[in-house]
Amino acid sequence: MDRDPASFAGRGKDVVTHDDVRRFQRLVSRRLNREPVSRIVGEREFWSLTFELADSVLDPRPDSEALVEAVLSAVRDREAPIRLLDLGTGSGCLITALLSELQAATGIGVDIEPVALRVAWRNLIRNGLHQRARLVCANWGSALRGGFDIVVVNPPYVAVRDMDDLAPEVVNYDPHRALFGGHDGLEAYREVVPGLPRLLCSTGLAVLEIGRGQERNVRSLLRGAGFAAIESRCDLAGVERCLLARM
Repeated sequence: MDRDPASFAGRGKDVVTHDDVRRFQRLVSRRLNREPVSRIVGEREFWSLTFELADSVLDPRPDSEALVEAVLSAVRDREAPIRLLDLGTGSGCLITALLSELQAATGIGVDIEPVALRVAWRNLIRNGLHQRARLVCANWGSALRGGFDIVVVNPPYVAVRDMDDLAPEVVNYDPHRALFGGHDGLEAYREVVPGLPRLLCSTGLAVLEIGRGQERNVRSLLRGAGFAAIESRCDLAGVERCLLARM
C-alpha cells in the first residue's frame, strides 16, 4: 500500500482505472486467503506508534501493550537514565514504545534473527528513537554483561501441541520460530530465566510476557532463579499476561 487512507477523503470524483481495480482485486484475494490486513499494508500500530512489518517478525499484538503498561507502572521516575534490555526484540515494538515514554532511558534490543534486527532498526529510526538504542544479534542475553535496570522478554510461548487451535492469520503468516515455545510453550522460559539475574542490576526488574495458563509454571521458574518478589498483571481481556520479578 502506498497511499494513506486519509488521502481518499474528498476524492469521490477521481476515476478508478483498470489497474486500480486489478490491484484492489489482488489485495482482496490476499485477505480471502486469511492474510492479516497489517501484513497486506505492511505496518501495524502499537502503543500509538507505527511499525513496519516483515515475514521475519511477529505482528505486534495489543496484548503486549500490557507489558509496556506494567513496566511504566513500576517506574517511579520517568526522567531517570534507565538502562533497558529487550530480549527477542523482533519488530522492536517493546523497546521503541518504552523509549518513547522514558525520555532519558537508553536501550538494547537483542534478537537472533539478523533480518528482524534490520526491521527493528528501521522502526526505531521511523519513530525517532534510534539515537538512544543499540541492537545486538545474539541468543538471548548471552553476549551481554549485565547491569540493566529493566529487562523485558516476550519469548515464543505458544505450545506446539496447540498449533491447530490458532487462526490461519497467525499460524500461516507469523514466523514459527518467534511463535512456538516447544511442546508445552515453556522452552524459551527455561532457557532465558536462569540468565536474568546476571543481566539485572541489584535493584533491577524483569518483566516477562506469558501465555494463557502459564503464570504458575513461569513463576516457578523465576523463583528457582532466585527472584523473590513476583507480581502478575492482566491484559484488557483479564488474562494474566505478564510477570514482574525482582531479586
